[in-house]
Amino acid sequence: MGEPHPSPAPTPPSSTPAGPPPHPGPRTPPSPPAPALRARNLARTFGRGRTALAALGPVDAEIAAGEFVCVVGPSGCGKSTLLRIAAGLVRPSAGELELRTGAGRPTAMIFQDYGIYDWKTVLANVRFGLDIQRVPRREADRRARSWLARTGLADFAGAYPSALSGGMRQRVALARALAVEPGLLLMDEPFAALDAQLRTLLQDELLALTQTTRTTTLFITHSLEEALVLGDRVLVMSARPGRIIAERRPPFPRSRTGEVRATPAFAALKAELWELLRGEVAGRDATDPEGATPA
Repeated sequence: MGEPHPSPAPTPPSSTPAGPPPHPGPRTPPSPPAPALRARNLARTFGRGRTALAALGPVDAEIAAGEFVCVVGPSGCGKSTLLRIAAGLVRPSAGELELRTGAGRPTAMIFQDYGIYDWKTVLANVRFGLDIQRVPRREADRRARSWLARTGLADFAGAYPSALSGGMRQRVALARALAVEPGLLLMDEPFAALDAQLRTLLQDELLALTQTTRTTTLFITHSLEEALVLGDRVLVMSARPGRIIAERRPPFPRSRTGEVRATPAFAALKAELWELLRGEVAGRDATDPEGATPA
């Protein structure tokens, strides 16, 4: 056996004092999150040649995730056309519209005429979108009944739409849309056919629900009051072909309630929006017969 090798002598500690840590460079600010909806030079024309009708655009707009945006404008200015493009029901003639709703988060739309099925029960109507998504029946029933309870319809789960009032039918449509947990909720004047009292009640209910769920919403309306109560932001469109001519942010932060209607700021902003729209409405009436243009 050989002799053991001697252990190396320990290295003496360095006498050089440790300097301060290197100074970090300037931090790069985080990029803002991508909007849930972005329209760029979006336009739609109906027909061809000499009969072509420019209905919309060009429109540039963005909606942030969780934001509730209302669009107001004269009849026939293309508001509903914009909504239908976002829903994939109409193709744009020019420009592009980009949606970012996340995996498994569909786009849901609520129409003026409720869009519920007369031959299905209230429960089956609310569950319909979940059935399309192939959600297991037990889970689909649980979610549908949860939304029936939240919209005051739990006692009508087995009823058919013919037994419901107009306001109750619109609640069914709202519950069906929210039950699928949409990444984007599109609403085309959903309360237009209701009387003033019921319309106010449903506005307040919708406001409470969407503030709780933080659902990204694009809401079309002719009512300035409705837009100011519901909207985090209000976009004003010109007469046909509709373009965004103004944007206002109502000074009523979340969580707000319908009580904002009684504030001086509400009355002042409503008057300001009407002044913006007055000329557009007058111009549309002077050049277009009623009902001759797309909404």
